[in-house]
Amino acid sequence: MSNLLERHQHIIELIKKEGSIKVTDLCTDLNVSSVTIRKDLQFLEDRKLLFRTHGGATLTNPYIADRHVDEKVTLQANEKQRVGAYAASLVEPNDCILIASGTTVQFFARNLLAKEGLTVVTSALNVALELMNRDNVEVIQLGGLMRKTSASVTGIYAESILQDFSCSKLFLGVDGIDTDFGLTTSNMMEALLNKKMIGASQKTIVLADSSKFGKRGFGKICGLDDIEQIITDSNISAHTVKTLEEMGVEVTIV
Repeated sequence: MSNLLERHQHIIELIKKEGSIKVTDLCTDLNVSSVTIRKDLQFLEDRKLLFRTHGGATLTNPYIADRHVDEKVTLQANEKQRVGAYAASLVEPNDCILIASGTTVQFFARNLLAKEGLTVVTSALNVALELMNRDNVEVIQLGGLMRKTSASVTGIYAESILQDFSCSKLFLGVDGIDTDFGLTTSNMMEALLNKKMIGASQKTIVLADSSKFGKRGFGKICGLDDIEQIITDSNISAHTVKTLEEMGVEVTIV
């Protein structure tokens, strides 16, 4: 397929189907050089038909702006509710779990039934407030600098407290999931605390609605090889699910 218009139409059709594409795959598919594909992607981006990324392109803007938690809690609320409800079913009696910040984990906390002997360690004030009146749930609120946009703490003090804990599961909310770059959030300090949380837990479970895939925030939390499971909604593309599973990540669709 050497015709310029045909190539551009093929690229647009493919990216609409898959959500994102890689330069290497397009080179093989269209039998042209990487220089040609990059010129094609630049042409299409200039006309606002896609967004270029490192090594490929995506249909939606991959870069995340920081938003206040009060705004984010209203976005994809139904999907977050389903993700949170399923995640809550994974908590067992006498569990000691970590809950990071975010609005999806807030839905998780709302669905978390009182389990005998449950201990929750969290950086998120909104999560602590959801759980503070639950019988049989002991809440340990991490301390530190309060980040107002996420209603959570960050900093060295919160990180140092985690050195004294070993938890069975971490329920982690993120701003972006990129199969090449990994998990990200819009704040560097929050990303550093999330890394410490991963180190303090035996299993990391990511709670993310499908809008988070193909996105990147400023602060990298970790690569996909550092997590065990992602719980998301049914709007995730089959291509993304296959890629994640090939990387050894369990994907649960609710």
